[in-house]
Amino acid sequence: MKVHFYKYQATGNDFVLIDNRSGKYSFSGEQIKRICDRRFGIGADGLMLIEKHPSAHFNLQYYNSDGSQSLCGNGSRAAVNMAASLGLVNGKARFEAYDGLHEAEILNEIVRLKMNDVREVTKTGDDYFINTGSPHIIRFVKDVKNYPVFEEGRKIRYSEAFAPGGTNVNFVEIQDGNTIFVRTYERGVENETLSCGTGVTAAALAASMHHLHSPVTVKTLGGDLKVEFKISQSGLSSGQSELPAGQAGLPANAKASAWQAGIFEDIYLVGPAKLVFEGDLEL
Repeated sequence: MKVHFYKYQATGNDFVLIDNRSGKYSFSGEQIKRICDRRFGIGADGLMLIEKHPSAHFNLQYYNSDGSQSLCGNGSRAAVNMAASLGLVNGKARFEAYDGLHEAEILNEIVRLKMNDVREVTKTGDDYFINTGSPHIIRFVKDVKNYPVFEEGRKIRYSEAFAPGGTNVNFVEIQDGNTIFVRTYERGVENETLSCGTGVTAAALAASMHHLHSPVTVKTLGGDLKVEFKISQSGLSSGQSELPAGQAGLPANAKASAWQAGIFEDIYLVGPAKLVFEGDLEL
């Protein structure tokens, strides 16, 4: 089977995109792994299919390189860029992804993606757990450039507290100028990626509890992004009572010793997304 593909990158997070508006493509988990393999395939952190939608501009199917599904912030920005090149959108887009409908705006090579509201942030020890369409642990550290992201991230991702699904893990350093530097171990890729859109979004929201404000500048190994947000008028409140893990968005067996409750609204992930090349793959 010959498949025409497009390779995109969004701050170093790279993806294979396929125009599947005809509905003729369907890939098994093994095929997805092969496509994303950096030695035997095209090489990517994930695979995306742009499909028809009854009311939105398009439907987006996203697969991690291991075949699992989730929301991908950087991938969604890349998909909006590609949808524009296909003539599906003109300036503004509305599409359905893993966690529901999203809106986006294209500003030259910059894509401004609206994320869904975040209603709860759970504090577990010194870490924060936030679901921004994918589950994320946020840990604030010093000297993040030299931090053992793979080793420590893998421990947390596969820890009993987050079994069986696991979690993404973000290590964050607060820098001057309302800026954070984020490195992410991504579940589904099972390695550090150069950038993670849902991860930097979660990190920026957590950084607001360390007195940073919107928009937060986010540095990653793959480039810079911005995260914009508003906090509901009631603000964020904290408590010390045990919050049932299911209510916090954590796995049922995770322990939340403290919690933060409030609503983050009008969350936008802003950054570049670029076409790298296109071609045909014999699968």
